[in-house]
Amino acid sequence: MRLRKAVFPVAGLGTRFLPATKANAKEMLPIVDKPLIQYAVKEAVSAGAEELVFITSNNKNSILDHFDKSYELEKQLEEKGKTALLQEVRDILPPGITCVYIRQPEARGLGHAISCAWTAVGDEDFAVILADDLIDGKLRPALAQMQRVYQEYGTSVIAVQRVPKDEVHKYGIVEVEPVGPGLGEIRGIVEKPDPDKAPSNLAVVGRYILTPRIFKLLESTEPGAGGEIQLTDAISAMIQEQTVLAYEFEGKRYDCGSKLGYLQANVELGLKHPDLADEFREYLGELTASWPRDEKKSA
Repeated sequence: MRLRKAVFPVAGLGTRFLPATKANAKEMLPIVDKPLIQYAVKEAVSAGAEELVFITSNNKNSILDHFDKSYELEKQLEEKGKTALLQEVRDILPPGITCVYIRQPEARGLGHAISCAWTAVGDEDFAVILADDLIDGKLRPALAQMQRVYQEYGTSVIAVQRVPKDEVHKYGIVEVEPVGPGLGEIRGIVEKPDPDKAPSNLAVVGRYILTPRIFKLLESTEPGAGGEIQLTDAISAMIQEQTVLAYEFEGKRYDCGSKLGYLQANVELGLKHPDLADEFREYLGELTASWPRDEKKSA
């Protein structure tokens, strides 16, 4: 069982990062030296995706340009003998990978964004990756881990992680019946519950493997708060018909939709960067050692 198609909902405005995102897609914000969307695409390809479906809006041309070929740039790098950089540019999108771009006509929520992919996905099972959720997998990328579960069970798989009880109101929270270590069958799902009403502390994060049944269910899903169509509501309907598994991936997730999570990702992945790690670690050590105590407290 292969996942040939991956969907990337990238139509959001990124208001939490204004003014940086006024003229640039939030998914193009860099983590060290690669944009968020490139990390997401690499993860999808690691799980076997060959067709990448981007659900975009009218301010996302930078994403299209990033995955397009830049003849002028490549020519200049080649003429200047910058072969390493030239290879980096050419490797942004591996050979044999195709991109499809679909405009979301209006901002009506994640569920609506995914429903826009129906014409490109058709009757195939598919993956969904939210680029805001950058996941640094331990031994293999998170979606590749989920792909192994999908191959074994042949059903929808949703990534989850345990969060502090006082943070459950920020997430979709699942109730599960254990199937194995880190794996459970979803019995219920609640969007942003109060801590005292949450069925667990297992929070849904931005990785999904879904059957095409989700499209029909999204069609009949009524808009919720803010007039948005919630993917959580469609998944809640799906578990009445099909098995949907919750998988606790191995790795660390960075919420790059928040400024703090974005900064954390830059620092921690910078400390793993093959060209920068040693120098950056030394700099951070010197910075924290020389930072006056009163400034530390006021910060």
